[in-house]
Amino acid sequence: MTRFTVLVADHTPDSTLGSAAVRAARALAAQAGLEVEPDTIDLARLGPALLAADTGRDVADALDAVRAADVLLVATPQTHGSYTGLLKVFLDRLPELGLGRGVAVPMASVPDLRNGRNIEADLRVLLSDLGAWVVEPALLLASTELEEPAGVIGAWAEVAAPALRQAVAVSA
Repeated sequence: MTRFTVLVADHTPDSTLGSAAVRAARALAAQAGLEVEPDTIDLARLGPALLAADTGRDVADALDAVRAADVLLVATPQTHGSYTGLLKVFLDRLPELGLGRGVAVPMASVPDLRNGRNIEADLRVLLSDLGAWVVEPALLLASTELEEPAGVIGAWAEVAAPALRQAVAVSA
């Protein structure tokens, strides 16, 4: 069975980005023919433990879940032109090639879609440097689309599903 995990790197717990990311994961899995309900890791809920020398069980479990995922959808808002520091701090705890057994799907919310390509490129490099097979295209949502993302997510999932099917088949 395929393990699908959604990693949300918004600073606000239970954010609209997190809801959109779960919706995107479900739509992509359905379009790709994967019968799976994604698990969600909300980094805002881990908070200061991410910076502690001894992170505790919650952070260790989250890292284990990310490493074990067959498909990892990584969702972040654009912050200062790139992904959040929260995401960086969390992923820095992975070993080299810590995502080497899985497929990653980048997703970002951006204030203005005209400036969204930078974050897409940054996420793609980050995830591939950790060893993941990165699915194209990434999902970029304008911040104004987060409340009602269904149309954008549906269109994106149709385009991204063949790449996900291929990546999952190759990585299995």
